[in-house]
Amino acid sequence: MIFATLEHILTHLSFSIISIVITIHLMTLLVHEIVGLRDSSEKGMIATFLSITGLLVTRWISSRHFPLSNLYESLIFLSWSFSIIHMISKIWNHKNDLSAITAPSAIFTQGFATSGLSSEMHQSAILVPALQSQWLMMHVSMMLLSYAALLCGSLFSVAFLVITFRKNIDIFFKSKNLIIKSFFFGKIEYLNEKRSVFKHTSFLSFRNYYKYQLTQRLDYWSYRVISLGFIFLTIGILSGAVWANEAWGSYWNWDPKETWAFITWTIFAIYAHTRTNQSLQDTNSALVASIGFLIIWICYFGINLLGIGLHSYGSFTLISNGINSMRNT
Repeated sequence: MIFATLEHILTHLSFSIISIVITIHLMTLLVHEIVGLRDSSEKGMIATFLSITGLLVTRWISSRHFPLSNLYESLIFLSWSFSIIHMISKIWNHKNDLSAITAPSAIFTQGFATSGLSSEMHQSAILVPALQSQWLMMHVSMMLLSYAALLCGSLFSVAFLVITFRKNIDIFFKSKNLIIKSFFFGKIEYLNEKRSVFKHTSFLSFRNYYKYQLTQRLDYWSYRVISLGFIFLTIGILSGAVWANEAWGSYWNWDPKETWAFITWTIFAIYAHTRTNQSLQDTNSALVASIGFLIIWICYFGINLLGIGLHSYGSFTLISNGINSMRNT
């Protein structure tokens, strides 16, 4: 009873704090002069991290197994992972303009786990025999850490593409207008117009230097975070293969979850290859990472929605059926 009450308090406390944090982030986008708001948001993320950590530890003690046995616990762990990435990016990037991606990722994941799932799905159940293994902590934690890192890195790439695309659109329309005007003005007028455009472009380049720095940071952090997530994913797949051999007698069964995990690994292996090729860096690698963003959600969440395969422990259908069977007994 004490653990249930403490878990309830920590769940709503972490969600409340992170809601306040995202509100502060929105205010800082409108009012840049208030330095105290940004400082309070960082303190709020630290408090959120501590609250989620306390929640996971409480469930670990009360259930007597690592809290990664169902969809709710995995979402909480995913939100916890997003909070870690947020704080690491703050340590290495003091401006922390990347928090516009990491903080919403944490709140949306935490919000869906708290409000999007039914209260019955929040309950901790006894582990099925296949999950009663020492590989549970190793495999599932590595996979969820890889999901968090790859999702954040992919979102950095999406932001990079959006900023770069808008910049290219502006340059295209300015060049198009310059060509059209060359047909209607004489040579002197055309040269004057071209000179004025160059001056205006240089002014805009100076004014938008911050955007250039931002794109460079997004590209830098996207590569670093995705590389870390790719390592976690590789470790998770290998440890899962060993666990599968112990539980099911085969290292690989082409289960839907295993198949999509392999597809995810392949996509980000292609991303790593594009980063080593100078001609394929930046935009091309960011496009691959953006595709990977969708693939991760299919691998992590889509399979749970369908509730098929050997990895369907966290599916909506099996969770509800398990709870109903527990009530009947």
